[in-house]
Amino acid sequence: MTDTSPHPPPKTPWLQTLRVYLEPASLRMLALGFSAGLPLLLVLGTLSFRLREAGIDRSTIGYLSWVGLAYAFKWAWAPLVDRMPIPLLTRALGRRRSWLLLSQCAIVAGLVGMAVADPLLALGPIVGCALAVAFGSATQDIALDAFRIESADASRQAALAASYQTGYRLAMIWAGAGVLWIAARAEVAGQVAAYQNGAWQTAYLAMAASMAVGIVTVLFSREPAPVALPPARNAAEWVQGAVVAPFADFLRRYGWHAALILALIAVYRISDVVMGIMANPFYVDMGYTKDEVAAVTKIYGVVMTLAGAFVGGVLAMRLGVMRVLMLGAILSAASNLLFAWLAGHGHDVTALIAVVSADNLAGGIASAAFIAYLSSLTNVSYSATQYALFSSMMLLAPKFIAGFSGDYVNAFGYAQFFVSTALLGVPVLGLVWLASRIKTAPSA
Repeated sequence: MTDTSPHPPPKTPWLQTLRVYLEPASLRMLALGFSAGLPLLLVLGTLSFRLREAGIDRSTIGYLSWVGLAYAFKWAWAPLVDRMPIPLLTRALGRRRSWLLLSQCAIVAGLVGMAVADPLLALGPIVGCALAVAFGSATQDIALDAFRIESADASRQAALAASYQTGYRLAMIWAGAGVLWIAARAEVAGQVAAYQNGAWQTAYLAMAASMAVGIVTVLFSREPAPVALPPARNAAEWVQGAVVAPFADFLRRYGWHAALILALIAVYRISDVVMGIMANPFYVDMGYTKDEVAAVTKIYGVVMTLAGAFVGGVLAMRLGVMRVLMLGAILSAASNLLFAWLAGHGHDVTALIAVVSADNLAGGIASAAFIAYLSSLTNVSYSATQYALFSSMMLLAPKFIAGFSGDYVNAFGYAQFFVSTALLGVPVLGLVWLASRIKTAPSA
């Protein structure tokens, strides 16, 4: 397969290559990646565990996963984040940091609301607060992606992506294992009810407090050098510059190849996303305890994702993004078959460790390469809007399909569901091969 990355991988010594992870920009992305990764599980994976433990039906849990579609439509307000200043905040912090801080405060407020809501009394309040967290998190992603792309040149983007993924996965350990561990410790001993909302309230309040990592990092980070934007004399010119121009620029640079690129982006992570919605209900129904799920899926698994992100970032720099993108696509689809085997194997913690570790290693490799690929497609003049378009496309179809995952499991069982999610990844391989034949257009 011919690699057509815009910049050939530099032939530098391995030690010098690895030092990039200690640069200030990489360390900032590590902390901000934590801030980005914390909300996701709390409105999707961990929430599905909480709801299933409360006795909520799998079909309802599947439909509630559509809260995550906020991430798929973030392109709609990305032009505002890219161009619109926030009164007082933008003057004090700059364009990127002001939006980061505002979105982080919205996440904290939403998490506090999710903490005090009780799904046994009504689902409406917890869903509404989850939507607030999802919109705040999606807005943070828009600003953070632009912040990352503008913080270093193209040769450093794979390393920044890996650092971001590392922080992101560390947050997922805390928002996955941490929240389950806190909830388990906060349960009242001897209480007959399997679901104790007070324990989850304590856990979610701890998660809200953990957003301080991102807030402090934003306050002490340096704003990237601003990209000069042409002044708008009226509303029509503003819409042209903020909304139309970013999309027109992408189409101009890639022509008819843009459809192929967008198709690849739309389905690259489909196997993982569709499978992930039913993972936590699967663990509950298989009889795994909070502590077992926390230790295995949120610690062993996430550590393997960190290893995968690290390996993916280094391999992308050494071998080229497209080769690692293909490798990640193959491994991600194949690893879902292991869950199908586990469904028939039964409750076995050792087997769970092996399956989750393999799945997360594959996911880490795929994510690091995919983020670097998306970054290579953007024009720095429209970094927030264009990256939001790409990352939104990545989630739209998978999140929509995932909403029906509970119905599918109810009708056919977990084993067939996991096999089907693996098969969803087969067309991705052809799209990666076709995209590798396209010469990446210059970003500016």
